[in-house]
Amino acid sequence: MKVKVKDFQVNMEVKNNGIELDIHDNQDKHLGDLRIGKATIEWCKGQAQKGHGKKKSWDELIKYFEK
Repeated sequence: MKVKVKDFQVNMEVKNNGIELDIHDNQDKHLGDLRIGKATIEWCKGQAQKGHGKKKSWDELIKYFEK
């Protein structure tokens, strides 16, 4: 996988707009974007725009990983 940070501020605290990671496979095919915000994580598959992806709260994500 290739993961690129789309927007990175010097301040490391995640703000309301969050940060976006641009995700590509090893053949450089765009798979989607991962948006990490203060309240949610959102996966936007393919060309889906921010707000139209699958969202999970931090609590849901933590519970998933702790299974």
